[in-house]
Amino acid sequence: MNTLRIAVGSARRPKVNAVREAAALFTAQFGTGTICEVNGYEVDSGVSHTPSSREELMQGARQRAEALEAKLRGDGVVVDFFVGVEGGLDVVVEGGIRRVFLESWAYVCNRERGHFGCSGSIELPPALAEKVLSQGVELAAAIDEFAGAVGIRDGQGAWGVLSRNLISRQDSFRIATIAAFAPFYNSAMYRSAAAAAG
Repeated sequence: MNTLRIAVGSARRPKVNAVREAAALFTAQFGTGTICEVNGYEVDSGVSHTPSSREELMQGARQRAEALEAKLRGDGVVVDFFVGVEGGLDVVVEGGIRRVFLESWAYVCNRERGHFGCSGSIELPPALAEKVLSQGVELAAAIDEFAGAVGIRDGQGAWGVLSRNLISRQDSFRIATIAAFAPFYNSAMYRSAAAAAG
């Protein structure tokens, strides 16, 4: 039996569980009888508490995975894949109007290469976006205030509040993780595409 060891650059429950759920869907693609082991480790993203651009989100996800790889290598822990997940905002001007979207990104790497995946987006109400972007309030604190609750990010997240729980924070990270792992579990397709491109 083959064991696929995946390390996640966060100890937060929605992030680790999202990677576990994603792995449950694609583990069999690595071979019959493959089982998956997912563990979370706290590492720093190296970006702001609420990233405010797609570039910063991608940077945070990548830096989590790379920091985790360095940490575990130093500790002598053997891992097949390192996963960094990062949530935050992407700001777009469309038709002269600033629109702010919540996105979740994942970066997955082994010791040879790495790939990104994204969850999709959900638009923030302008007042919530203003509080985060102009007043510098962390999204986790701002969504708690707007929803009149405490600790939302460790449960449904802003995704759940905004979508009336049709999409949770964990769901968004799961989708991003599945997308980021695609070049690994569907490697034949990615190799064929690369060969066809020359």
